[in-house]
Amino acid sequence: MLHPTFARTFRRAAALAVFLGCCLSLQPIAIAAGAAPAPAKAVGIAPANAAALLDFPTIVERYGPAVVNISATDKEPQTSVPPPKGLAPNDPFSGFFKWAVPQASDAQGNPPRAISGTGSGFIVSPDGMILTTAHVVDGADQVTVRLTDQREFKAKVLAVDAQSDVAVIQIAATKLPTVKLGDSSRVRVGEPVVTIGAPYGFENTVTAGIVSATGRTLPDGSTFSFLQTDVSVNPDNSGGPVFNRAGEVVGIDVQIYADTERYQSLTFAIPINLANEVRARFQPQPNVAPGGLGIDVQDVGPGLSAALGLPRAAGVLVNSVGPGTPAAASGLRPGDVIVQIGDKTIDRSAELVAYVARLAPGTNTTIKLIRNRKAVTINVTFSGATENVEARQTEAGAGDRLGLTMHPLSEDERRTSGLPVGLMVDQVAGPAANAGIQPGDIVVSLNDTLVESQEQAASLETKAGKTIAVLIQRNNVRHFVSVKLK
Repeated sequence: MLHPTFARTFRRAAALAVFLGCCLSLQPIAIAAGAAPAPAKAVGIAPANAAALLDFPTIVERYGPAVVNISATDKEPQTSVPPPKGLAPNDPFSGFFKWAVPQASDAQGNPPRAISGTGSGFIVSPDGMILTTAHVVDGADQVTVRLTDQREFKAKVLAVDAQSDVAVIQIAATKLPTVKLGDSSRVRVGEPVVTIGAPYGFENTVTAGIVSATGRTLPDGSTFSFLQTDVSVNPDNSGGPVFNRAGEVVGIDVQIYADTERYQSLTFAIPINLANEVRARFQPQPNVAPGGLGIDVQDVGPGLSAALGLPRAAGVLVNSVGPGTPAAASGLRPGDVIVQIGDKTIDRSAELVAYVARLAPGTNTTIKLIRNRKAVTINVTFSGATENVEARQTEAGAGDRLGLTMHPLSEDERRTSGLPVGLMVDQVAGPAANAGIQPGDIVVSLNDTLVESQEQAASLETKAGKTIAVLIQRNNVRHFVSVKLK
């Protein structure tokens, strides 16, 4: 008598063989039938990004290094989860289920023990910001991230949004590989997708399938719509990215349901647009100087330097001066270009912010600036007020249709990127965030026009219609991003 498990395996194999045999025997008939009549001209809809479609191996090679394994340790006891109904005790999957899902301790009254859970995540910024699912890290005492190169980092949980099941964590690292974020509102039913995860805490594993449904709201009280796929995933894939054929992340894998009666063979993904909204709420804010000048500034790029008659593209342009502030008392005016404060030469607004932040209230110092193409020196006394030196290279808010905060490339950034001009992205919000643009990206052109300054970018945004084509460079690779403007 065959072991029940092997008997079931044999029957499945036999059924599969019969099915394949039928398909092969019918193939000549189908070909012959299709060759007789002149086929009607098919009217299809080509994908918007058809020219940029990638094969799955290319996506895995390009973005696999940005997918990480996440281990979370919790000292709280967890409730036992029974195996799915109908699963025989000696079925090999039963052993997997017991190993993958934490079980309650048999002994009563034992103190809480450390329980480890694993999941996946993906890097969205070169400085170590990672997106994952909330249930992977929520309540954990310690979160560890392991990269594909086997480096491990302790992670800080920045945000856990239980309603959307999105979490944002951060590791202390730089120059990390990142994924490209897409637009989940453009996902179509039937389009192929591929996921990369770290099942069972081992190496990254790839699975593929199609989008089965969009806008799927579960009957268990969920308040937002999932993407539904037929991708076969494991519990530890939870938090991993779902890629479309353009290599863009359109969703985050959600842990599969153990309730097989309600969700047989169904997997779900959190739309990446929703995850971006959660991430945007926790983006780092611009640095402010406690001592306070009370001015709003921006960096001087090549375009501005020529317009202002400056010898080089350096310095900080004053956009506005707050009334009653130390800057106003010193005679600083909008249009002044600050080139030195104290003994510190100022090339960028970040240097001004850092210098002012170190000054104690009551400090008196000199500011050297250029006004109407002439060198001017003024004295300023810093107060203890809360006025800010705000490095607002482009204000991501009123009047900005893209939602980008940027600065012109510095000498080091030009040398590293190999670009003569461009704008480095500092912060992302709104339309740009929804389109997948990230901090650290370099905006090269808008609608095929190279950008050299914030003023030029603002002008191009104003003239654009409802959509603008943004050429960005990320990790020395360039690609266009279509952004729907406000």
